[in-house]
Amino acid sequence: MKRPSGPEEAQPPASDIRMFASSCSMHGLGHVFGPGGPMARRGLWSTAVLLALATLLYQVAGRVRYYGEFHHETALEERESRRLTFPAVTLCNINPLRRSRLTPNDLHWAGPALLGLEPAEHAAYLRALGRPPAPPGFMPSPTFDVARLYARAGHALEDMLLACRYRGWACGPENFTTVFTRMGQCYTFNSGAEGAELLTTPKGGMGNGLEVLLDVQQDEYLPVWRDTEETPFEVGIRVQIHSQEEPPLIDQLGFGVAPGYQTFVSCQKQQLSFLPPPWGDCSSVSLDPDFEPEPSGPLDPPRPSPGPSPPYSLIGCRLACESRYVARKCGCRMMHMPGSAPVCSPQQYKDCAHPALDAMLQKDACTCPNPCASTRYAKELSMVRMPSRTAARYLARKHNRSEAYIAENVLMLDIFFEALNYETVEQKKAYEMSELLGDIGGQMGLFIGASLLTILEILDYLCEVFRDRVLGYFWNRKRSQRHSSANLLQEGLGSQRTPVPHLSLGSRAVVRVSPGLPPLPVPSPRRCLPLNAPATSSPSSRWGICVFRAAP
Repeated sequence: MKRPSGPEEAQPPASDIRMFASSCSMHGLGHVFGPGGPMARRGLWSTAVLLALATLLYQVAGRVRYYGEFHHETALEERESRRLTFPAVTLCNINPLRRSRLTPNDLHWAGPALLGLEPAEHAAYLRALGRPPAPPGFMPSPTFDVARLYARAGHALEDMLLACRYRGWACGPENFTTVFTRMGQCYTFNSGAEGAELLTTPKGGMGNGLEVLLDVQQDEYLPVWRDTEETPFEVGIRVQIHSQEEPPLIDQLGFGVAPGYQTFVSCQKQQLSFLPPPWGDCSSVSLDPDFEPEPSGPLDPPRPSPGPSPPYSLIGCRLACESRYVARKCGCRMMHMPGSAPVCSPQQYKDCAHPALDAMLQKDACTCPNPCASTRYAKELSMVRMPSRTAARYLARKHNRSEAYIAENVLMLDIFFEALNYETVEQKKAYEMSELLGDIGGQMGLFIGASLLTILEILDYLCEVFRDRVLGYFWNRKRSQRHSSANLLQEGLGSQRTPVPHLSLGSRAVVRVSPGLPPLPVPSPRRCLPLNAPATSSPSSRWGICVFRAAP
């Protein structure tokens, strides 16, 4: 017989698993915990739900593990621009010092270190230079500055630069910045130094870049005295095209331009973007070559600077690392190195700086990560012979030189953008957090039909279980203790004379007081209500009900 349903039927608590399973949006729970149905059917549904949960956890663990490996991918894209910033162009004469500017004092100080000369060879070398010998009683200067030697005896741009044009507009030595490299004194066009505005170009192709006509001054080249690693056998100009954010490293990254040729350099801009750890290994923290908080090993990577510094670049990091290493080893820095340490003397160059730097480069001791953002320029070179016979006669008359001198010393360099489009090489995260969440949500929907709201339902059910099963246990225990105390009190009253019924009213105790009973061991009543006695009767004949505050 079916039990009639009515308002008096007790509803199951919210923590009941059957009630939760019947309302939960997760698929399968209602078939496992729902009422009715044979046990075999419940067993099959339980197996299906457990297999789905196990598969879900396996897939989610694989996705989380793949995300924790921090994979990246490289994207190559070609973009167009209406105007491009022209790169910095650094020029160095392959010959570091002019023979006509060397003096006996220069040979005394720099001959052994920079030229590989012995003191007894100075007179013969001066004769080879076409210079007069040292006067009798010659006394060298007490001090010597290598940087001043290269600034005074190096090739001057005013003498080398015969013509200069940028996009058809005339330019000159004032548009170049002097910079010292390992090749000596060099000159950079469009360096942006001291806040100078960078030059741009709105077109690509020849005639929309830099055109220079240079004289290499081959008659000023030093004689080859002996074969050493530093002895140059070639003639011409070394050129490096680079961004304004990085210093030139022309002795390693420059290309050569020979006299007697016109060299065309077609450039294409490339923007590189790399990811920082843990996806990549790039860095954007610039380095200060003078900052050394504590002594470290000679092969330790340079530490970041605590103050403002130029933008980070790979070449700048290498130069800072080399400067720190040489400064620690020798107490000075080489002329081309950044920092505030004093420039090494010629003897320090020979005995310490050159050997230390060569040993460091062989060991590849500097650990410099790639910059997170950098610009480089791809180059294509082509050349033609110049000048022609008619052009040689014209240039000889114009510059008051012979035709043979023009053919052996003059070159032309033409640098331009191939087009205004540029390439971007960008590292991207192969697996984003949004993709991880999407995969987890898809797996949950596929295997158990759940979503984020299902998780909230489960959390809400766990809160109901905690409230009913855990907190309810302590509440019932505390209520039982109160009932036990009241029962003990009632038994004590009944053992004397009159049974005293006890009424429980929540947090209040109601005790029936009869006349003639001794005082009860309870707190003072909050209120007493007299019963069955007129107000004029004596106190001993009155009895009633008093309400007390229950003891905790």
